[in-house]
Amino acid sequence: MTAIKHALQRDIFTPNDERLLGIVNVCKAGKKKKNCFLCATVTTERPVQVKVVKVKKSDKGDFYKRQQTWELRDLTEVDAKDASKENPEFDLHFEKVYRWVASSTAEKNSFISCIWKLNQRYLRKKVEFVNVSSQLLEELPKAEESVPSGESQSVAGGDEDALDDYQELSTREEQDIESMMEMCEYAISNAEAFAEKLSSELQVLDGANIQSIMASEKQVNILMQLLDEALGEVDTIEGKLSSYEEMLQSVKDQMDQISQSNRLIQISNTNNGKLLDEIQFLVNYMDLSKGHIRALQEGDLTSPKGIEACINASEALLQCMNVALRPGHDKLMAVTQQQLLFAELRDTFARRLTNHLNNVFVHQGHDQSSTLSQHTTELTLPKHSPLHRDLLRYAKLMEWLKNTHREKYEGLSRTYVDYMSRLYEREIKDFFEVAKIKMAGTTKEAKGKFATLPRKESALKQETESLHGSSGKLTGSTSSLNKLTVQGSNSRRSQSSSLLDMGNMSASDLDVADRTKFDKIFEQVLSELEPLCLAEQDFISKFFKLQQHPTVTPPLAQPETEESDGGMLSRMPPQAEHRHSLSSEKDMVRLMMNKIFQSIETELNSLIALGDKIDSFNSLYMLVKMSHHVWTAENVDPASYLSTTLGNVLVTVKRNFDKCISGQIRQMEEVKISKKSKVGILLFVTGFEEFAELAETIFRNAERRGDLDKAYVKLIRAVFVNVEKVANESQKTPRDVVMMENFHHIFSTLSRLKISCLDAERREAKHKYTDHLQSYVINSLGQPLEKLNHFFEGVEARVAQGVREEEVSYQLAFNKQELRKVIKEYPGKEVKKGLDNLYKKVDKHLCEEESLLQVVWHSMQDEFIRQYKHFEDLIGRCYPGSGITMEFTIQDMLEYFSSIAQSH
Repeated sequence: MTAIKHALQRDIFTPNDERLLGIVNVCKAGKKKKNCFLCATVTTERPVQVKVVKVKKSDKGDFYKRQQTWELRDLTEVDAKDASKENPEFDLHFEKVYRWVASSTAEKNSFISCIWKLNQRYLRKKVEFVNVSSQLLEELPKAEESVPSGESQSVAGGDEDALDDYQELSTREEQDIESMMEMCEYAISNAEAFAEKLSSELQVLDGANIQSIMASEKQVNILMQLLDEALGEVDTIEGKLSSYEEMLQSVKDQMDQISQSNRLIQISNTNNGKLLDEIQFLVNYMDLSKGHIRALQEGDLTSPKGIEACINASEALLQCMNVALRPGHDKLMAVTQQQLLFAELRDTFARRLTNHLNNVFVHQGHDQSSTLSQHTTELTLPKHSPLHRDLLRYAKLMEWLKNTHREKYEGLSRTYVDYMSRLYEREIKDFFEVAKIKMAGTTKEAKGKFATLPRKESALKQETESLHGSSGKLTGSTSSLNKLTVQGSNSRRSQSSSLLDMGNMSASDLDVADRTKFDKIFEQVLSELEPLCLAEQDFISKFFKLQQHPTVTPPLAQPETEESDGGMLSRMPPQAEHRHSLSSEKDMVRLMMNKIFQSIETELNSLIALGDKIDSFNSLYMLVKMSHHVWTAENVDPASYLSTTLGNVLVTVKRNFDKCISGQIRQMEEVKISKKSKVGILLFVTGFEEFAELAETIFRNAERRGDLDKAYVKLIRAVFVNVEKVANESQKTPRDVVMMENFHHIFSTLSRLKISCLDAERREAKHKYTDHLQSYVINSLGQPLEKLNHFFEGVEARVAQGVREEEVSYQLAFNKQELRKVIKEYPGKEVKKGLDNLYKKVDKHLCEEESLLQVVWHSMQDEFIRQYKHFEDLIGRCYPGSGITMEFTIQDMLEYFSSIAQSH
């Protein structure tokens, strides 16, 4: 135990400026045996602090660590369990009772004795020792009496280190022992001899000390006397200090009482201040003025001042109701009564506000419907800005209702939607009725068809119902189109107007003015609808306060089937309803807009069907206008009702446009030609030209230019394919003429319009025109000097067989006489006559519309001159020096071609 005590002092207590005075090896009573040490320590610095420290070995077991510390002044009782019998158990009463079992009864008694000594020396408040033997507590006084007074004071003064059995050598002592052992050579090899030597030296020194003491006995007696006097003075000082300490203790007790009294007074003042704060808080935040109460109960909701007063009162009421009460406020009767008053005022005002706004909705709805008659003949929609302006005065009250009475708020939302949907339905139907009447008057046939159309909604509905099922279809007689024939050149231009004529009304009934009028009508329809929808959506967002909170429950989210974005929402399960209740406010606005303007998409589709029925190419105008308005609406708000609705209608317009293009291609494939007349420029070729001119005018700077480019490519490829098919089927007109004239027309059209996406087709058309022109010239011109051609073909054959060119004239069949004979058969007069017949033949083949006769004639002239020069070259090489020449010259030939062209 001494070694353990020394190790604990060195490793744990010395670094903390503490001295270890008592130690006991213990374990907790009633638990598994986990040994630890209880140590009694004092600090080396004043004021002295006495502690009981629990020390245990670390988990690795190589060092000790401090686990728990108690102040000895907190110890109230020491219970040794049994004073008469040996018992290792004992209890220490701190803030809780700690029960210990010592390793031996002796260690327990030694530790308790140490605690008793420290309590007597350092603590004013004495610890109660229970079940402790009186002999154990008396050992200390007896021990003090048995030692000299100096030693007793040393123990009383706290020099408990004298009790240790072991004392570590100082550095100086270690050095002395080492020097002594160095002086004796056998100190290590023969320890017994070294010990005997030291013993003998010690005896010598003891004898010297005794003699010295005996010599100084007188001085010792004087010293002892002085020590006795000093001890007496010390006792006197200690007595005075004890009396002073008792006096100070009395003063301390009185100061403690004064401090406790001051603390109670301070607590009382603090409590009074807090109580005053609570009362002021309740008065300030839960008190509603009489003016606000009167405004909530009977305030005027029709005048601006009355509405302003109600707004201020409702905000004050909401602030009072939403005040964050502190714990315990809800148990106060005054607070409970005030809350009941607030709830009653809230319900009363909510009921008044709901009834008033319901009446406003009904009244405004009837007032608007009564003024619809003034718009029946004009293509304009009534403006609702006065209604919106009047209702926006209640926007803040609607926000208050939204935050306090969600059911009434949702009921008002549904009421507004119901009345406004009826109002807008009547206005929109009347508006589209006027639009359809004006649109139907853009053609003579349509004017006659709709001349007796009544303006009543029921009559118009019966007339237009037939259009819903045929939206985008071509209504003309396709059987008559299949019987189209290519007419003579004199009447073709009057009958080939454009692709617009195919499957629709005749070209004589449709002109640029009609199409422009249709375009203006359609644009006016969209221009009227756009501000109407945007204004209503803006009003809904502001009036119903759908821009401030991220998620709300849509008032229109009914469990029954509803229309949404043009589709149907079936009954939703409870989980889906919960998710739907957390949808964004944009979804709520869209639901309300869908309900209010549920007839817009249907009416727009009906109007589009009518426009497509009147003229399928109206889809071009509608595609451009609708695309522009969709683009504009998406820039404002991509998720708005207007953007979604116009986007859905744009799909229908685009489908009609594609159907129109497909119909034109199909009609090209069904075109047939007459076997008795020449072909000329095909109807669908001129139709494509007029289509392109019209489309370029309509789609200039349009957003949907890509759709037109795709349609161009489809149409031009169909034109190419069907021109070639007609050319192959032609019996009256040569194939090369059909190809040449039509591709020349296509090339001219594409070059004039400069359509960038058809650059490749333009080059292809030019190539086909050039190839077929050359082919027609060669095939039509043939060999105008036939016998001469056969003669020189024989000459070239001989040269090819190896006969030298200058020796050809010696061949019997190709001598100079034979050559002169053949040349005489083609005098200038005969050549001119043959060329005149050729001109008449070409004139019969070509049409006047394309004006290619002179081009072809000039190409034939070039081909004839080429053949002439070839013959002259062969004469010069094979018959040199013969002087043989043609009967006519190149200049004569040019005059022949010129005179023939001028004469016709």
